[in-house]
This record gives sequence, structure tokens and C-alpha cells, in this order.
Amino acid sequence: MLAFWFAIPFWQRVLGALLLGVTTGVLLGETATVFKPLGTLFINAIRMLVVPLVFFALISSITSLADNGKMQRLAFKTVGLFLLTAFIASLIGLTVGSLVNWGDAVQLTAAEIKPRDIPPVADVLTNLIPTNPLAAMVNGNILQIIVFAALVGIAINKIGEKAAPMKKVLLSGADIMYQITRMVLELTPLGVFGLMAWVVGNYGLDTLLPLGKFILAIYLACTIHIVFTYGGLVKLFGGMRVRDYFKAILPAQLVAYSSASSYGTLPVSHKVVTENLGVSKDYASFVLPLGATINMDGCGGIYPAIAAIFIAHLYGIDLTTVDYLLIAGTATLASVGTAGVPGTAMVMLTVTLSVVGLPIEGIAFIAAVDRIIDMMRTATNVTGDTMVALVIGRSEGLVQTPAEPTQQNTAVVS
Repeated sequence: MLAFWFAIPFWQRVLGALLLGVTTGVLLGETATVFKPLGTLFINAIRMLVVPLVFFALISSITSLADNGKMQRLAFKTVGLFLLTAFIASLIGLTVGSLVNWGDAVQLTAAEIKPRDIPPVADVLTNLIPTNPLAAMVNGNILQIIVFAALVGIAINKIGEKAAPMKKVLLSGADIMYQITRMVLELTPLGVFGLMAWVVGNYGLDTLLPLGKFILAIYLACTIHIVFTYGGLVKLFGGMRVRDYFKAILPAQLVAYSSASSYGTLPVSHKVVTENLGVSKDYASFVLPLGATINMDGCGGIYPAIAAIFIAHLYGIDLTTVDYLLIAGTATLASVGTAGVPGTAMVMLTVTLSVVGLPIEGIAFIAAVDRIIDMMRTATNVTGDTMVALVIGRSEGLVQTPAEPTQQNTAVVS
């Protein structure tokens, strides 16, 4: 029985759980609230992951950057451009999400909503530095955890060989958290079923109608980001016409969209970047796997921004300017902090919702249609990988026009 269950693709299990939960809610009405503990179990398991996962994964990402000459410069320029486009993506997501007419708020209720005192911007900035890192972890202060983890990673790189034992421990910690995440995410169908049965049973089927608008908003924001952000950077710094660029990378975009896997698209991405864009094979071999790991414009910029606004609408919560700034900043930093994690988008959304005090139960609505959204998110991420390879590669003299003979011995590390 278990073998049959795991033979079904994950997204189909989640979608099936959604349909079953909705059906159960319609048929049983308020009686379906008996299934709510299944959703609570899933939400608690997700919350359990956030603090250790962000801490270990962010340190792992930072310590993976080599500490020598040209490679170090390439690494920081590459990561810097990834973060810049992620921040722009979050702004686009916030803009699109704010302009969508979601309709009348359902005004669901959640146990974890608490009255919030919105601090001044100056207090938000000063509170980035934890006075007690352990207290920040206990209290789940994600922004302070991200800052402290970044400092630890930078310090490990600075110390070098003497810090090797600690680096090994922390990298092992990241691997352990990745494995626990895989285990917890297997509960997603169970959690979606329990939460959807409870929501539909309590509030009725009309609760689900805004989902169509949510999907369209994600697709619109991703399209804007691909055309204007990536296309604009290619035109300004890529040294080729935007139309030629999109024509050159189309095979990678199609594979990314159909497979919803950045890693699965890597062979095609490498081929189009080196053969169609003329990027050196050495640099392509560095930037594309790195991008598949930490470039999360679709997952970490656009998705959490629109999802946070959507969930706030569902619960009838008004977001302030400070909330919007926190969403943009957290989504950008968390895109590195949860790099390489299966179900990254869900984890990053959990981080974003926690920072601005929104109910985490809202992710049940998002998980139900995650496969449809993930296809566009992945196509956006992969497009960003190829853009960064072209722009940074050209700035470092690692790009030749495809018509020129490719220098196979061009080295990234001098």
C-alpha cells in the first residue's frame, strides 16, 4: 500500500488531498472540523523546521564560496546579482498582489493571530542584530537568525583551516535538516486534507474562489519579471538583443516549465548557455548549479510577496508599509537561507508569514495549487540563471559570440 502511495507523484498526492478535503467539507459540513488536528500536525511540523533550517542552510551557502582571487570575485558578483533580482522580484510581486481585486475578504480566524505593535522603521533596522542569538532562535526571530547565521558563515570563511571542524559540523547540520524537511513534506497531503476539510466545512465552498486569481497573479508577475527585469539587464549589460536572448534560451525555459525542476533542467541550461549564449564552460559549470540552488526569484521573491497579500486578504488583515518592507527584505534573504531545500517555496513562505505575523494555516490554500504555480516559478528561476551567466560572464570577459571559436581552456579561477 505504501509503495503504491509513494509511486504517485507528490503534486498529484497533494491535489488529490485537496479534492478529497473539499469533498469531505461539503458532505460533512461542520462535522468535518474533526479533521482539523491533521492540519495542525502539519503546521506544527513546518514550524519546527524553520529556525534550524534557515540557520544551517544559510551558513552552508556562505561557506561554499571559495576564498581566492578571481573565483571569490565571481562568486560575490554572481550572488549579488541573484539577490538584486530577487529583491526586484519581491517588489513586482508586492505591486501585482496589491493591485489585484481579490473580492470580499473571507475573514477566516486563526489561533496564532496576535495584536501587533508596528515598530518604527528605525527600530526594525536596529533590531536586526540579536542581543542574544540563542534567545532569537527560541523566540523564532527569523531576521535576527539570518543576520547571525550570515556572520557565522563569513567568520568561518575568514578563519579558514582552523574553522574546518566547525564548518564540517554545520554542513552536516544542513544535510540533516534537508533530510528532515523531506520527511516532513511527506505530510503535506495529510495536512492539506485536514485543513481544507475544516475550512470548507466551516466556511463553505466560496472560500476557494480566489485561488484562480492567485494563480493568474503569480503568472502575470513572473512574466513581467522575465520580460522587463531579465530582458532589461540583458539589453543593458548582456551585449545581445533581447529577442535573440529569449530565442536562445527557449529550450531551457520549456524544460523548466514542464519539469518544474531547476536541477533537472541543468543539462539543457548548460547547453544553451555555452552554445547559444557563448558563455565559457567553466563559468557556466559554476553559475548554473549555484543558480539552481540559490536563485529563487520565482519562489523567494514573487511567490511569498503575492501569497502574503493573498493570505492577509483571506483573514481580513491589513498590511502596513513596514509589513511590505519586511516581506520584500525577508523574501530576498530567505531565498539564500533555504537554498537547495525540497519544497523551498513553502518553507520561504512560512518564514515570510512568520515575520509579518500572518497565520501559517493559510499555506493550505497555496499548497493545493502548488504544482501549477511551481511550473512558472521554475521557468522564472532558470531564466534568471541564464541571464546572470550572460551578464556576469560578459563583465569578466568569459563570453564570446557563438560565431567565435570557443576557448575550452578558459578558466574561472586564475
